[in-house]
Amino acid sequence: MKQTVKTDKFKTGKKRSWWTQDDTELTLLGLPAAIWYAVFCYLPMFGLIIAFKNYRITAGKGFLYNLFHSKWVGFDNFKFFLESNTFNMLLRNTILYNVVFIVLGIVIPVTLAILISQLYNSKLSKTYQTMMFFPHFISWVVVSYFVFAFLNPDKGLMNIIVNFFGGEKILWYSEPKYWPYILILMQVWKTVGYSMVVYLASITGIDPSLYEAALLDGASKWQQAKYITLPLLKPIMVMMFILSVGRIFYSDFGLFYQLTQGIPNSLSNVASTFDTFVYMALQSNVSIGKTAAAGLFQSVCCCVTILVANFIVSKIDEDSAII
Repeated sequence: MKQTVKTDKFKTGKKRSWWTQDDTELTLLGLPAAIWYAVFCYLPMFGLIIAFKNYRITAGKGFLYNLFHSKWVGFDNFKFFLESNTFNMLLRNTILYNVVFIVLGIVIPVTLAILISQLYNSKLSKTYQTMMFFPHFISWVVVSYFVFAFLNPDKGLMNIIVNFFGGEKILWYSEPKYWPYILILMQVWKTVGYSMVVYLASITGIDPSLYEAALLDGASKWQQAKYITLPLLKPIMVMMFILSVGRIFYSDFGLFYQLTQGIPNSLSNVASTFDTFVYMALQSNVSIGKTAAAGLFQSVCCCVTILVANFIVSKIDEDSAII
């Protein structure tokens, strides 16, 4: 009898439509972003074939004609890039700078976010956030002029201070030993505010009753941060870490090129990265196929590193993995 009732219920029950009005609305909302990614992200990937060709331009012919009629060279463009004299130097600079940026990009913003979250004066807290977040919106071109005002060999502020204390004038743009510290300092100054706001937003979402309970148990501010704030920030910290590792073979072109005033020869060993190499190669007689190979090499390596980082995180803490 029960079985009959159930069968009748399924027969007479109203079937759910496979497409609802909500699906239509959500599709229309997501359509502009999907079109943007298709046109500007996925469609240009067809041009990656240039990395495997000796691209030559024929007068009066279009891009597709030149692309399909250029000689196929296989991995010769990659061999040129990987066997170049500067490859090891570019790899060293790109990786080491990014490792430092990743570590400092987590430690400093998290520390500042925790400190600011402890301020009782909301106006003072917002003032600090605004001051730290403001450099994020300043172009590296503008920043480079401010840095030049400090490091100008003749009338720069730093040389004025050095001369005041009895030191000799320093030719900053000819002394490579100072630039790793300058580049790291400027990168942290420009990016720490944005990351700090992300972590601060996560801290504000933590249940205040946890801190109240810890306070009743006699926990200090350090203990509250250690046993409540940091564990609850771990998921966002891991996510930011994985995303940062996914760009470890890329560098901020403006930081390394604009800040050093075009990377003079004296600074090439400490300021050249894969991105600056590609730009300078495009300005020279190097074929576009070889520069495309360098760009594809970066993309493939970054894809591998983000997958490896996510795999390692998933083995340690599955809930913190992105994929």
